[in-house]
Amino acid sequence: MQTAPFDYYRPETVAEAVDLLTSVEGSRAIAGGHSLLPAMKLRVANPPALVDLSLIEGLTGITQNGDSLMIGALTSHAAVAASDVVKAACPVLADTASHIGDPQVRNRGTIGGSLAHADPAADYPTLMKAIGATIHITGGGGGERSFSADDFFVDLFTTGLAAGELVTAVEVPVMGTGQSGAYIKHRHPASSYAVVGVAAIVTVEGGSCTAAAIGIGGVTGKPERAASAEAALVGQEPSNDSIVAAAATVGDDLANPIGDLYASGEFRVHLASVLTKRVLAEAFGQPAD
Repeated sequence: MQTAPFDYYRPETVAEAVDLLTSVEGSRAIAGGHSLLPAMKLRVANPPALVDLSLIEGLTGITQNGDSLMIGALTSHAAVAASDVVKAACPVLADTASHIGDPQVRNRGTIGGSLAHADPAADYPTLMKAIGATIHITGGGGGERSFSADDFFVDLFTTGLAAGELVTAVEVPVMGTGQSGAYIKHRHPASSYAVVGVAAIVTVEGGSCTAAAIGIGGVTGKPERAASAEAALVGQEPSNDSIVAAAATVGDDLANPIGDLYASGEFRVHLASVLTKRVLAEAFGQPAD
């Protein structure tokens, strides 16, 4: 399989990249290329030009600024997984990154590329939804803006990015006292994408759950928060009974599930409930049922 002909640009600054994306109609940014290039070979995507971001300095690296981790958009999954800073400040993020794809994908794929692509079966979007991440963007004229993860993901492969805009950084809250998290997915045997992925961030104080955020990915066109399950947990003592009761409500927040030859929408909703029980047990440090 071969791609259709395309022009190729390799800018050295964000400003140059934004200018190319704005001025060359239909052009697409490329980082790791693990999603875009296969789509081009299948002729599902046929951009007339690619803007390669790999030479741009300042878009990689991980730093902690107070209560936040700032991660450059071109930081690889492998770098996130191996980072001692991430492991200490947000261990669930490092663990999630370590289970993306295979070593080749983790070494070339980037956090910004994954979020901008917005595949419903990707791992990062689900976790970012649960953890309350902020996605930072640069557009024409050097203008910058930010999205909460709740607002960034719009639909299937669709985000709040406008033409000519780039994801430049991802800001992730540092996990605080009494807070813990986990991410579990049912892995597709061929692609290692999540058929369903569930992320949970919980806070326990005085023996009770005081806050909970649960992200569900792979079931609908974009990751969703399981608001009913979150509400069912708050004020409860972490236990098998409270976890089971919360997980039973997950389907209430998953309208219009997607289905394919591997898994129907109905099965995906059921699997989301099962994985929610498991991920909450792990996050709360409870034995799995």
